[in-house]
Amino acid sequence: MNLREVLIRFKPFYIKYWKHFFIAIIGMILASVGTAGSFSAIKPIIDKIFIEKNETMLYIVPFFLVFAYLLKNCGMYLQTYYVSYIGTNILRTLRSLVLENLLRLDILFFKKHRSGELISRCTNDINALQMIVSSIIPDFLREFFTALGLLIVVIYHSPKLSFFALIVLPLVVFPLIWFARKLKKYAKRGQEKNADLLSRLSEIFSNIELVKANNTEKKEKAKFDVENSELCKIQLKNTRVDALISPLIEIFGSFGVAIVIIIGGKEVIQGVMTPGDFFTFVSALFAIYNPLKRMTSLYGKLQIAVVASERTFYLLDLKPQIQGGAKELENINHLEFKQVKFAYDEHKEVLKGIDFAFKKGEILAFVGPSGGGKTSIIGLILHFFQKKSGQILINGEELDNFSLESLRSKIALVTQDIYIFNDTIAQNIAYSGEIDEEKIIEVLKLANAYDFVMQMGGIHTEIFEHGKNLSGGQKQRIAIARALYKKPDLLIFDESTSALDNASERAIVQTIEKLKKEHLILMIAHRLSTIENADKIALLDEGKIVAIGSDEELMRFSSVYQNFKNQKDKAEL
Repeated sequence: MNLREVLIRFKPFYIKYWKHFFIAIIGMILASVGTAGSFSAIKPIIDKIFIEKNETMLYIVPFFLVFAYLLKNCGMYLQTYYVSYIGTNILRTLRSLVLENLLRLDILFFKKHRSGELISRCTNDINALQMIVSSIIPDFLREFFTALGLLIVVIYHSPKLSFFALIVLPLVVFPLIWFARKLKKYAKRGQEKNADLLSRLSEIFSNIELVKANNTEKKEKAKFDVENSELCKIQLKNTRVDALISPLIEIFGSFGVAIVIIIGGKEVIQGVMTPGDFFTFVSALFAIYNPLKRMTSLYGKLQIAVVASERTFYLLDLKPQIQGGAKELENINHLEFKQVKFAYDEHKEVLKGIDFAFKKGEILAFVGPSGGGKTSIIGLILHFFQKKSGQILINGEELDNFSLESLRSKIALVTQDIYIFNDTIAQNIAYSGEIDEEKIIEVLKLANAYDFVMQMGGIHTEIFEHGKNLSGGQKQRIAIARALYKKPDLLIFDESTSALDNASERAIVQTIEKLKKEHLILMIAHRLSTIENADKIALLDEGKIVAIGSDEELMRFSSVYQNFKNQKDKAEL
């Protein structure tokens, strides 16, 4: 991506804020006129006041200078504030757009990218990209207008000297460009990260399966937008103050340049040029070098910003591979896998022809060694991944036909890695919908979590980040309550009782037994004691179901299951 392509991508943003940009341009022009005017006052000071002793000019010129500096610094304030206003708001919009698009992407994308990398792209890269909007382009225009105004002053006072002065400009410009290129090579971007924004992004990306399983992408974006807007307001308040500092310093400061130019000096001695013209020319000439140096130094920053733009627009242009169908899923009464194969990449198949079926009122449990493909089956049911071949049927119809939102609204997932947000217990439990306190109390009791929640202070007690003020067992019970609150058709428990004590585990197992009347329940467990009463147990090994049936049936007819269970029993002793 080159500069032209970057500017084209920014066109919609500039159009949106064209009024603010117009005011900023007016400010740049005013600052340029004020700068040129202040240098133009040198001639009458020397020629009219000092040489001709014109007392009238003694009172006119100072007021002219005050007006010129006032004009210049009012223009600087307008350009500084409105350019920052545009940049800050575009930064806020870009953050929001990038997050919105990332939340639409597939789980596989997040498995391939580290959350820290994504957070960096959403903050550091966008901050660097902001330089184009609020720094590089506006700064270039400002310096250009300033240099143009001073150039007019220089040429007006001596076209001849201007020729000799401008002919040496390449000797200044080209070294500066070379230094800028070197800066690009060695520059390291070190952007300040906002703690609250990074914390929010980290939670979203770390809990992305929960977000997608509960169709809460919009909810997460809304929470992000609140913090993002607060950051924007703080930055604008800071800018209002910061924009006043430089103009005030310059208004009360002084600026002087003392340089002797041989040709100009001779012309003054010979009477060809007045001392006022000479000093005006010299002052304006050397003042031109500052904007020229700043314009060329922007080249190095521009290269960094273009790279950041490319990385950011890459995220904005990504499209989800899994789109889902158009049909709305009303309920799940029956789920079936027919010869389903799946691979994360082309080199290794994770699932190798999986067949199973179960219906509402049944519990299906998967057991087997780690890495056998149990979690991959859950990912396929939630349509996190696309199967390689075979059929996944819901109520006899292909899963691909249903929209992702309607599918996931009928499924609740409880995993071993518990996702807890820095919010109240009530908000964590009612994550997939609105808060209903009676319903929360009901599911807390079903999840055997009511007592400890009341001891903590009730459902409105705040949970620390990642549930740091909860034990592992307490977090699991909160997660189970959250799944029950959703009232799904299909409940999936992936090692969800692993951190519970025996009494709590027995209580949860009894609850699951009661729930199966109105639900399909799929369980993954290492503790066989939690799934012995399952209607069907599937032993999964190296991507294949090697045995399936009830515990009683498998103990009677499957030597593979018998050996597996005996090994498990010994391990648990």
